[in-house]
Amino acid sequence: MINWKPFDSLHVLQEVIRKSYVQRVFIFKHSSRCSISSIAKLRLEDHWNSSLSENSEVYLLDVITHRDISNEVAAYFEVHHESPQILLIENGECTHDASHFDISVEEIQEVI
Repeated sequence: MINWKPFDSLHVLQEVIRKSYVQRVFIFKHSSRCSISSIAKLRLEDHWNSSLSENSEVYLLDVITHRDISNEVAAYFEVHHESPQILLIENGECTHDASHFDISVEEIQEVI
């Protein structure tokens, strides 16, 4: 089960960066208007497990409502904006990103 944390302000970006020095942080950029994004989110929720939840936090960034924040995240971590997209943040840097149907729990487990 994923305990989604809302990514709804630029203050959260600073929180994500700070937390990434002590635990893994994931940012899932989601578009509620996109069926592929909904499928990617459901796949994550269906396959997420307790080993991934340990020592990590997962933030949900709605790119429709918070496009400005999404753009800031892309600029800060120097990652081309995609939606859906998942970013793995460690030690203040994006160490992995995947988009669309490349988003999977299996791939995340391989990376970490």
